Amino acid sequence: MKSSRSLYIMCHIPVFCWISATVLQRMLSEAESQAQIPKTLTQMFTHFLRFQTKLKSQKYDGKCEVDLQQARKSLESLGKLAFQQLEKGNLIFYEEDLRECDIDVREASVYSGVCTQIFREEFGLNLGKVFSFVHLSVQEFLAALFKFLSFLQQTSGRFSSFRTSVSDLLKSEVDKALQSENGHLDLYLRFLLGLSLESSQTILRDLMTQTGRSSDSKQEIVEYIKMKIRENLSPEKSINLFHCLNELNDHSLVQEVQSYVKRGDESSLSGVSLSPAQWSALVFVLLNSEEKLDEFNLRSYDRSDECLLRLLPVIKASRKAE
Repeated sequence: MKSSRSLYIMCHIPVFCWISATVLQRMLSEAESQAQIPKTLTQMFTHFLRFQTKLKSQKYDGKCEVDLQQARKSLESLGKLAFQQLEKGNLIFYEEDLRECDIDVREASVYSGVCTQIFREEFGLNLGKVFSFVHLSVQEFLAALFKFLSFLQQTSGRFSSFRTSVSDLLKSEVDKALQSENGHLDLYLRFLLGLSLESSQTILRDLMTQTGRSSDSKQEIVEYIKMKIRENLSPEKSINLFHCLNELNDHSLVQEVQSYVKRGDESSLSGVSLSPAQWSALVFVLLNSEEKLDEFNLRSYDRSDECLLRLLPVIKASRKAE
């Protein structure tokens, strides 16, 4: 896990530890020994979904082989629920919400279930049964998968009137996430971008009826995200866009700024004029550094209001700043 800093720093979240342990245990077993260890958040959750789908067939259906048609139907229903409720900002939903997504309430315990702990039901005070995903990140992943698969279905028909490309979809979702005031679509966007890659679609090839070509769209969306970073966004939004680039396996802006950080001269960045994109990259590098941010030395940087504002996320993450 330490080989991927973006994954390692999430290990303080108990659910992510459980998901990672589930995936790595299966992948490091003899049968999966040749598989490549996940490097991004999307890869980790994609493997997790595939393993849980297999487990559902064995545990609830008593079958060794996955019923692909049933699995696709279940994922579509859960994904639809996840997407609709995420757009509304809901983490908890009710029986009528399940019915709207063609989920049989009587079989909710089985869905609880794609396959072990993805979905759960509880009894709310005077509200009957209430439902939720085991963690918001699981809901966001399923919502992103539903959005991407729905788009592929709409554009794959021979007589389809849709002519939107994958890159157009991704650009639209980038804009939508940036317009969100509370950032509730940030992780959803990272998953959606990661799912657009052929490597992610290969992992889920049995559960997908169509796949999208990503060779051209990847570079186009990478350049679009870089353009957005240069627009002088808030530090939080810029940092999430760097996480998005990481899901797309693009590290060019980060590598550009690392040349400053690795000089070793404590005052190397004092007086250096950085562009908004470089500032964002610097903050991303510092937050993802292997060194603990116990004490952050502001003397290495310009003593200006702009500098303090840019470095605010790093200062907040540090125990002490001077």
